[in-house]
Amino acid sequence: MPKRRAFTIVELLLVLAIIAVIIGNWLEFYDFIVYTFFAVMIGKAFFPADNDFLLLLSSIAVFWAGFFTRPIGAAVIGAYADRAGRKAAMTLTILLMALGTGMVAFTPGYAEIGIWAPLLLIAARLIQGFSCGGEVGPATTYLLEAAAPSQRAALTAWQGISQQFAGVMGSAFGLVLAATLSEEDLYDWGWRVPFMIGILIGPVGLYIRSVLPETMEKHEAHESGVAVLKHLFANHSTPIVLAILCIVGPTISTYVSGYMTTYAINTLKTPPDVAMLVSLVGYIVSIAGIPLGAWAADRIGPKISILAPRIFFILVVYQGFVAVTAKGSTLETLLLVNMGLNFLLALANGGLYVVLTQAFPKSVRSSGLSIAYAISVTVFGGSTQLVVTWLLETLGDPLVPAWYQIGANIISIVALLLITSAREKATAVGAETPA
Repeated sequence: MPKRRAFTIVELLLVLAIIAVIIGNWLEFYDFIVYTFFAVMIGKAFFPADNDFLLLLSSIAVFWAGFFTRPIGAAVIGAYADRAGRKAAMTLTILLMALGTGMVAFTPGYAEIGIWAPLLLIAARLIQGFSCGGEVGPATTYLLEAAAPSQRAALTAWQGISQQFAGVMGSAFGLVLAATLSEEDLYDWGWRVPFMIGILIGPVGLYIRSVLPETMEKHEAHESGVAVLKHLFANHSTPIVLAILCIVGPTISTYVSGYMTTYAINTLKTPPDVAMLVSLVGYIVSIAGIPLGAWAADRIGPKISILAPRIFFILVVYQGFVAVTAKGSTLETLLLVNMGLNFLLALANGGLYVVLTQAFPKSVRSSGLSIAYAISVTVFGGSTQLVVTWLLETLGDPLVPAWYQIGANIISIVALLLITSAREKATAVGAETPA
């Protein structure tokens, strides 16, 4: 039996660097999305209103506000990553996210400081959005450039896996707090605890990322961030548009899944502890689905590994919501439907990150991916909860989330076919291939 080859020091350092990127990305997204699990409580703390619907709508609108600075952060920090390096950009995002999260955790409510409460909450979300917008491109690019050719989908998929870990962490905190605290304490101060814990991203993230080796060589850097963006938009505008559309379906479905906590409380009238459990199981099955989809992408190609589960998702999502909203529907039905839909989405997303990252050459990879991802998530993902909440209230149709996801995922399938076809043609004629 042949002996196993021992890791070299260089290989071990690379593994540690990859782990550092993943942990940093996990904490970054935890801080950004934990808001979704406590939207109802935050609304009551920061906004004056007697109408529960208006409170919820105000809180979700502030959640959306955090998305408006994501494209700005994507452009500024993404270009910074293509100029100064991936490591410098990721360290900057960590510090900004810690600041924004601290503001959410410690800003007094409307009863204490009046109008300053929602204003400071909005400012905190804008800072968080700026940071999160600049995180995706450098982190995913680092993972791609550190990967062996046969493992690119597997490593870049950790961008999505770490986001699911963030969702598990946020919804788990929600479940524990809802189960252990009285409703009064949960609404009064309990919701702040996960944000206080999220501040740890600062010192932990700085330590983790201080050990990263850089994957970008000095001679590959642009002279300035402006030069990066000029080159990107002059030569790679089509991949940006197609990447934006590729992300439409996944991001809307992801935020519908995150919205299931609010949906379960307000539409299905389930208690908060049960509602938190619904989101938690969805994130857990996603952690299993994404690496499986990435494994398939590395072996049969990302196009098939993405298309097959996404088409199947479109075919079953409507029936899933019919089952959940039917008279006499049980908690078990809600949990099983949410788990099944999230697993299909996770399978489809396993190979998506390598497709999007490889759509751009190395010289503009961080900025291109950051901007495309941020624009799509801002316009479509960030608005999902607001749009779905408004449509549910206006139309009174509990199947609105299903219809919304079907349309979005059809758009993404078309865009995926176009972007992979363009990539195949570019490779065939000897265009620049990603490292």
